[in-house]
Amino acid sequence: MQRRHALFLALTATLAALPAASQQAKTPPTNLYIDVATHNAVGMPDMGGMMGGLGGFMARHMGGGGATKPTYPTARNAGMSGQFLDIALHNALQPGARAQDLVPDGLRLGKSLTLIPTEPSTPTKGDSPDGKVPDVEVKISEYWGCGDTVRPGQPKVATFKVKGGNRGIDARNPMAGMQGIGLESSGSLSKGLYAPDRDIDLKPGYVYWPNREDGKQVPTGARLAGEHRIVGNGIPDSMRFAVEDSADFMPKLALRTQGGLADAIGLDWPTVERARAYLITGAHMQMLNEHSFALTVWSSADVPGAGSELHAYLGSGQIDRWLKQKILLPATATHCTIPKGIFAGASSVQGQSQAMPGMLAMTAYGPERWITYPPKPADPKQPWTPEWSVRLRAKSGATAILGVDLTSAGQAGERNGAPQPAQSKPSMKGLLKGLLGH
Repeated sequence: MQRRHALFLALTATLAALPAASQQAKTPPTNLYIDVATHNAVGMPDMGGMMGGLGGFMARHMGGGGATKPTYPTARNAGMSGQFLDIALHNALQPGARAQDLVPDGLRLGKSLTLIPTEPSTPTKGDSPDGKVPDVEVKISEYWGCGDTVRPGQPKVATFKVKGGNRGIDARNPMAGMQGIGLESSGSLSKGLYAPDRDIDLKPGYVYWPNREDGKQVPTGARLAGEHRIVGNGIPDSMRFAVEDSADFMPKLALRTQGGLADAIGLDWPTVERARAYLITGAHMQMLNEHSFALTVWSSADVPGAGSELHAYLGSGQIDRWLKQKILLPATATHCTIPKGIFAGASSVQGQSQAMPGMLAMTAYGPERWITYPPKPADPKQPWTPEWSVRLRAKSGATAILGVDLTSAGQAGERNGAPQPAQSKPSMKGLLKGLLGH
């Protein structure tokens, strides 16, 4: 007992001896998280500038089933052209209570946005019939770096063979009941790079926008900048703040591609205002036969291992580190070339004209801002009890089909957010259906 008492006194003395600044690393009880994204699906019309028609078709496929309202999260993995806004709030003073963001007129979404809790998921009842997992072989070829030709030492290649077995699939636990399944591999890929997971997912105690009651598509040209006020049960009366222009939606990433799949594919873009860095990745999967696939992946990084997981919101420190390591392209970059022929097999697969097209993804990483009230005092000895905080994150992205130049088609639809003219529409809907698998 005396020993425990002595340890407690020693710990108390140690904490008291720490610098005052370390004692002030406090988390406010009320925290708001706002993500904005601008996305350009090259050649596709802008969701925020469309009414009905193809816009409704896209919205239904984005939401699934007959859904037409966007629901949180929409910004982190935006697939269609437009502006996207996600808001999440956790208030420890009254977790899960509805709240409202009184927004500026420039957002063009009304006077306020209502944040509500998510509904708990209901597991699917019933089991699917037992079945046999077929043997599958996947060959992965990894390339990296900008340039006309493939660099020495590339590609890194690995083959994975899944040996099937009997299984009984429980829809509530897909991994349960899988028996006799084995995995063999040969070759080696580079160690993957991963972005720290700092996203706010759907979970109890939080409230979100957009949602099933108040889901709206952000109009083209809308602005987040201006005065905001958060109100609701348990929300501090002081929770009002100004979003500066530097934290607003970023400009559209105008990615342009030139060259067929058998060529060195040129990529270029105008610099994006407020972009800190860029990353481009490409991927294509071929079905060689009923049980065999070949996956080719590429990134603009100067080192291997940069995959699609890096198209996330990155903090300032992470961006600085990856710029130094040449994982990301600098903010001054305006051009990159995909080495000649690495995606050449994407044009046809054993005479099958319905092969899935390969895809490019690009991200312009924007700023991250924090607002805390009251602000942290300059004097580390001054007491500080923050009431609330706001995190603001922004990025701009683009996706394009490998070896297909849809830039001119998209430009017509971007003027004033208007849909494409009639001569640009043929096959666009069919192409979208193909990409979505419907």
